[in-house]
Amino acid sequence: MLGLGSTAVTQPNINAEVIKDLPLPVPPYEEQQEIVRCVEALFKTADALEGRYRTAKAYVDKLTQSILAKAFRGELVPQDPNDEPAEKLLERIRSERENGAKPRSKTKKQVSFNANEVRAIEALK
Repeated sequence: MLGLGSTAVTQPNINAEVIKDLPLPVPPYEEQQEIVRCVEALFKTADALEGRYRTAKAYVDKLTQSILAKAFRGELVPQDPNDEPAEKLLERIRSERENGAKPRSKTKKQVSFNANEVRAIEALK
């Protein structure tokens, strides 16, 4: 339809003169009213969903803070009565450091060498 008003071979130019002469189909008034009702219902649904989203987000934010607080109080897992209190553990660590106890060193994993394997540099010789 727009190509009819175009006079060039390249990309068609749509100007106000071409647009003002285009027929614009308009649905009957009853159909327009039905479209408006549908759009208003969709906006109402969108508003309700937005409200539910905000409520849920606020709940999640509070829940996250509550979980963190319980984690710091040690309420998320069952406590072992045989575990020593943190104060005693810290005191034991301090005394071990003061007594010159060496910190645990990380041991390097030994790489085994299979007699059937050949190192790349040897294979190139």
